[in-house]
Amino acid sequence: MARRPGKNFLFVPGPTNVPERVLRAMVVSQEDHRSPIFPELTKPLYEGLKKVFKTTEGQVFIFPSSGTGGWEAALTNTLAPGDKVLTARFGQFSHLWTDMAQRLGLDVQIQEEEWGTGAHEEKIEEALVADKNHEIKAVMVVHNETATGVTSNIGAIRKAIDAAKHPALLFVDSVSGLGSIDFRFDEWKVDCAVSGSQKGLMLPAGLGFVCVSQRALGLRKNAGLNKVYFDFQDHINTNPSGYFPYTPATPLLHGLKEALACIEDEGLENIFRRHHILAEATRKAVAAWGLKVCAKEPRWHSDTVSAILAPEGIDAAKIIRHAYDRYNLALGAGLSKVAGRVFRIGHIGDLNELMLLGAIAGAEMSMLDNGVKIKAGSGVGAAQDYLRDNPIEPQAAAPKAA
Repeated sequence: MARRPGKNFLFVPGPTNVPERVLRAMVVSQEDHRSPIFPELTKPLYEGLKKVFKTTEGQVFIFPSSGTGGWEAALTNTLAPGDKVLTARFGQFSHLWTDMAQRLGLDVQIQEEEWGTGAHEEKIEEALVADKNHEIKAVMVVHNETATGVTSNIGAIRKAIDAAKHPALLFVDSVSGLGSIDFRFDEWKVDCAVSGSQKGLMLPAGLGFVCVSQRALGLRKNAGLNKVYFDFQDHINTNPSGYFPYTPATPLLHGLKEALACIEDEGLENIFRRHHILAEATRKAVAAWGLKVCAKEPRWHSDTVSAILAPEGIDAAKIIRHAYDRYNLALGAGLSKVAGRVFRIGHIGDLNELMLLGAIAGAEMSMLDNGVKIKAGSGVGAAQDYLRDNPIEPQAAAPKAA
């Protein structure tokens, strides 16, 4: 295959672009992960991740896995076979987590929601109020559903659980939310929060993170689901001294150290604002094309990914393939129920205005090449106008402690 000049424009909602300084940090010689100095690398990572989760009380675990491993760790360390859990299913990833819970032997009560919406807090409250005997042990919610570009309101779900006066645990998948859109572990009284390295944390795939409340940790002795690789106890025994119960993904840990430094340098609130501005610019482009995003209402809009509905009679998969073959642009594919109906622009991670405009331009050209009746430059122009009126001007990050 002939060389393609320039770089591939990576605009899927994960894996995301990795900053150059993080890439360089991972180019390390192999080392002894049981050496006396290894804890100098690992111990600060837990404190750095706690800042991103916004917790002081939660305990963070790092697994050599994807976010899917984090799902399994959260469930198997806190629940027992036959336990009833409540979940909303409204996209491919909420479906996959539901499927895992069922395959592990949990009794899953599913609230089916229209794809393009998210978890409805009022329905969750209603189900918990009806559960007079408190048989439901946990509520599982996907914070940001990348398949449809939908974000659920976790703060509102916590209020619903509290309003129902129900003791259920709150489990949240924030794989494509953490480090990009606001997440408040302590304030929202989350019990298990799951994330992964390849999204807002701007690393390659390969690390799964679980932040666990003290209440959830206290349940592990009665958790009867089988576990070995994902057993919290093995990590509790080894992590305080800076080590892992098995071989860790050492280069990724070096990358995580640098990625956390990137996040601290920019500041979390600045990162959230940047993602919102880039997302709004994308939505302005979609409107200028005369198209719609999959999210049914603004309340569901995701600031990390826009799933864009192709016009009737147009195969979105062809737009995606042509963008890759002709313009070296990687767009996200439609999954499951929306396969062939949407293409996705991921606006997550290490991005700025000009990078986003390149993706919008590439998507626009691919649509034109595939017979979509839009005006050339319309989406780019609308995004430019918005970005010029809403500059990304980060406030200075808080000074580091001496």
